[in-house]
Amino acid sequence: MTDRAATTPIAVEAGAARTTSTPATSTHRVWRVGADIDTDALAPGAYMKFGIDEIARHCLQRVRPEFAAQVQPGDVLVAGHNFGIGSSREQAASALVRLGVAAVIAPSFNGLYFRNAFNVGLLLLTCAQADALAEGERITFDPIAGHIGRARAADPAALPCEPVPDFLMDMVRAGGLLNLLKQRQTS
Repeated sequence: MTDRAATTPIAVEAGAARTTSTPATSTHRVWRVGADIDTDALAPGAYMKFGIDEIARHCLQRVRPEFAAQVQPGDVLVAGHNFGIGSSREQAASALVRLGVAAVIAPSFNGLYFRNAFNVGLLLLTCAQADALAEGERITFDPIAGHIGRARAADPAALPCEPVPDFLMDMVRAGGLLNLLKQRQTS
């Protein structure tokens, strides 16, 4: 769970808000999944006729049946290579946003998933050493500087990740591209 005193509410969709942790001051619990997690595992096709709340309740049920019910706002998902392969369904990223996932960390992402994730305000961190992060481990991250901090003294101090450009961080902070455009239009 995140440090509630160090959280900032951000808008996700019209009328909805989620809480995202300030990376430098909060620790985040790691949830592990393997490589090649596809969009059907994130947003199962059988639930696509329903709204995002129902889709999110079934997120990752095929690989981590307990995930949707037990993930806490501010937790992070750590995966292997090729995260988000499959279809272009935006709901695959939106389901993680709805569940309050602070970031997905993986060595590589599908290109369409990468674009969809930032468009809905989901932070992705590309980290070649993502496999070094353990299930349940507590971490911090600084997406702009490009590093992931480890809370346990026995672990290396930090893992490098690709820095996230300011224009993508603007989308994450705003809760997605549409919210960012609305903010810019009104200012």
